[in-house]
Amino acid sequence: MKKYAFFLLLFVFGFSQAQETIDETLKKELDGIYKSDQILREYIDSETTDSRKLQILNETGYSNDDLANGKVYKIMNKRDSINLIRIEEIIAKYGYPGKTLVGEPTNEAAWYVIQHSKKIADYFPMIQEAGASNEIPFTKVAMMHDRMLMQEGKEQLYGTQVSGENVLNVTTGQKEFWYYVWPVQHPESVNELRKEAGFTTTVEENAKRLGVEYKHYTLAEIKKITGKE
Repeated sequence: MKKYAFFLLLFVFGFSQAQETIDETLKKELDGIYKSDQILREYIDSETTDSRKLQILNETGYSNDDLANGKVYKIMNKRDSINLIRIEEIIAKYGYPGKTLVGEPTNEAAWYVIQHSKKIADYFPMIQEAGASNEIPFTKVAMMHDRMLMQEGKEQLYGTQVSGENVLNVTTGQKEFWYYVWPVQHPESVNELRKEAGFTTTVEENAKRLGVEYKHYTLAEIKKITGKE
């Protein structure tokens, strides 16, 4: 009985020690970085209500005019650059700040900053390792893999990425902005692959969520439609 009580005490102590490994200071900083990354993206989201947009303006100190006529994208790009510098410093010191170090959902903060950068290829091996060790959800690994492939002009695997181009409407003779799901490598089995990766929606459902009707295009077809042959 004493032996059992001793091991129980060791377990409880070990559990409390594990709980204490969360770096609260770093967690707080990453939560702030996540908010900085997301809040203006939420502002431009078509599903964001007017009342929420007003709340965002109050939270950020911007006016409607500050964010009008595309100025919001310049501000976002500046924020993204600042956030990336800090995330790279954090990674250099701690490695990827995952679930063990900062808990959930803070473990996704660095992922978002990298995902919105041009340095995905540099950090993707680290993201893969974080996913394999359960420090971030594998769906995040899949999404970053898709974006990296898209940036490289290759077909994506999971159908998570949407792109957009100005294309000529042959009926009106005017150029219109056209959104589409970036070409998928194996469209016949993409939903099975998505399910294996942990996604709960099909490629069609995900496209609809993003405001796009899913249709499979090849890379050659996209080049032809966009005049980039």
